[in-house]
Amino acid sequence: MRLLHYSDIENAHDDPERVGRIAGLIADRRGPDTLVCGTGDNTAPGVLPLVTRGGQALDFFDAISPAVETFGNHDFDFGLDRTRELVDASPQEWLTANIYHDGAQFADCAPWAVHEADGGTVGFFGLTDPTTPSGAESAQTLSFTDPIEEARRAVEALRDRGVDYVVALSHLGRGDERLAAACDIDVILGGHVHSERVERTAGTLLTRPGGGGKVVLEIDLAANEVTRHAVAEAPLDADLAATYRKRLDEAGLDEVVGHVAEPIRRTEGEAFRGESRVGNFVADAYRWAAERELGTDPPVVGLQNSGGIRTGDSLAGDVTVADLISLVPFEESVAVAELSGAELLDVFRESADTTGFGESDWWHAHVSGARLVYDYTEDTLVEATVGGEPIDPEATYRLATSEFLLHTDAEFPTLTERNAIRRLDTQYEILADYARAVGVAPELEGRIVRTGL
Repeated sequence: MRLLHYSDIENAHDDPERVGRIAGLIADRRGPDTLVCGTGDNTAPGVLPLVTRGGQALDFFDAISPAVETFGNHDFDFGLDRTRELVDASPQEWLTANIYHDGAQFADCAPWAVHEADGGTVGFFGLTDPTTPSGAESAQTLSFTDPIEEARRAVEALRDRGVDYVVALSHLGRGDERLAAACDIDVILGGHVHSERVERTAGTLLTRPGGGGKVVLEIDLAANEVTRHAVAEAPLDADLAATYRKRLDEAGLDEVVGHVAEPIRRTEGEAFRGESRVGNFVADAYRWAAERELGTDPPVVGLQNSGGIRTGDSLAGDVTVADLISLVPFEESVAVAELSGAELLDVFRESADTTGFGESDWWHAHVSGARLVYDYTEDTLVEATVGGEPIDPEATYRLATSEFLLHTDAEFPTLTERNAIRRLDTQYEILADYARAVGVAPELEGRIVRTGL
């Protein structure tokens, strides 16, 4: 028996050829012994997801006919009613063991299910990161129970039914290790963290295809082996690609707002490994907008959380509104917060991996108007300046950042709603305004220096 594992498709929905090749790859590898499995964030975010409120994913799901799926945090981006509509309209069975609403499993989903293929049985159950409500306003009326306790109940029920294999559909990110250590699970199909993974922990196989729909993993359950399939090399589902091209054409977001002379990369490295040109561009735009609105006294710093920058094709040549939406495809404003210097230093310290999300050496902030030096050997912020001057703990500073960070305690917990003094335009609208007024030519300037890695 084989599983085909996709996850965190996200803004691959904005690339008709890539989404067509994901579908083509799955069709090419599908057989009577195959079950297709998704592990969340496969409806959003992205440009088309924003325009269609996740509806484009139904074209994709119909093309690949998944067996099972669980929820990612971004599958709630457009509200609970819209998520229910997408669940009802999609062909796969959605499973969640730890998401509740009004005392019942969300969207009437089962916690677990048994599926058959080629004469064998696989028991699946679904789990989602319990911190989801802190980062998604639309999910704040959901209740999330302890994933480990729910997993134990699901595993016991599935073992009692004599299934050949127990498989977790997980959008827990780094919580997969704890899950493997605590429960008797054969395979954990993971998501949430956008780096690839094939590992074995406590006798459990852990997989993760990474973000952006670039890889599909094939798991041979009997052999306990994994084959990595690169989507770029896969056959193309031309009909699905054509459907997506039509959707993009109809979106009307092709206004050119700037031009890039040297392509600006948007990989995981640019997002999470420290200073990057794309990170500088976004943070500069936020600071520019705040200074235009409020002036420069007290000093203004721009900050973009690394996880909010979506990876994808490089920005190159003409830059359109759609290109900039794809960088930060969320209906959230840029907020201006007012902090003491001591609080700002705490925010900068939280730029290191203190959240438990992602890989241990990931860096979680891009900044404008500041310079940071962080030593991982000592786990210490060695230096922090604003405007070339050391931060005064007693002074007042302003921070222009994503509104999201005021609502979540999973990233930058020092920032809260009490710090907010102004809401500006939506993030991508500010990027477009900045591109029109200033241009799109960011450079590396030594804003973030990381030592001891």
